[in-house]
Amino acid sequence: MYQNTQALSTHLQKMIFEMELRGYSPQTQNHYLCHVKLLEKHTSKPAPQLTPHELKQYLHYRIKSGIGYSSINISCNAFKLFFNKVLGYNWSDDVIIRPKRPKSLPYVLSQDEILSITDQVLNLKHKTILLTAYSSGLRISETLNLRISDIDSSAMLIRVNHGKGNKDRLTILSHENLEMLRLYWKRYRPTDLLFPGLLEGKPMAARTIQRAFQVAKDKVGITKPATVHTLRHSFGTHLLEDNTDLRTIQVLMGHSDISTTALYLHLSTKHISSVKSPLDRCDPND
Repeated sequence: MYQNTQALSTHLQKMIFEMELRGYSPQTQNHYLCHVKLLEKHTSKPAPQLTPHELKQYLHYRIKSGIGYSSINISCNAFKLFFNKVLGYNWSDDVIIRPKRPKSLPYVLSQDEILSITDQVLNLKHKTILLTAYSSGLRISETLNLRISDIDSSAMLIRVNHGKGNKDRLTILSHENLEMLRLYWKRYRPTDLLFPGLLEGKPMAARTIQRAFQVAKDKVGITKPATVHTLRHSFGTHLLEDNTDLRTIQVLMGHSDISTTALYLHLSTKHISSVKSPLDRCDPND
């Protein structure tokens, strides 16, 4: 992951060792190290010298600053690994306190809204990335790390290697998306990574695609606070509305727990509105 771990302090080198032992992805390793470094920058102390009270103060500061749940949750995961596994402090959940997960539902875009957004993306590479993410239910990191060999046009499948949780899976390949991928390949001629970035051997930066998506969304006047990740939620919701069973959706999206997939029951207005109220079963003449 790091070209020169010698430049890191000893305790961070030990953290990398523990993460590599556990098979954490390079992305997870980077995130965890960044959170420990942020902690040290905020407290102006090496992390091993911190007291439980100082760590709790830092977590409280992050929450009061309006940092989102996802970022704080990653902080807690990083600190549990660092303080308990690397340093052996065995601090309890009363020290590394994880805030309660908010119950708010993510937003979903209709297919018409998605196509209106992608129609405004003039760069073929950017448009292909967005439509691949939506049509196959991929995370943006999974999309950008696809290789040409991951596209199986004979079986109409896409192979996702080392997705979230370092898990491999198969998902569907849309016929329309396949045609766009072929058009994209003819123009750009990638040789290994499907969507290479400016640095050789590295994929395109996610922020470039996020920016292209937001600009296109603003052009068509969609005010929902949608991001590229909304395309993945929309994929799951649209499959459910097309009567795909939850277990299949779970497999395609790579969810470890089907309760995560069941979220789309709440997001599908079509599914909810199709349910008949018990009041409507009553005979008014009775």
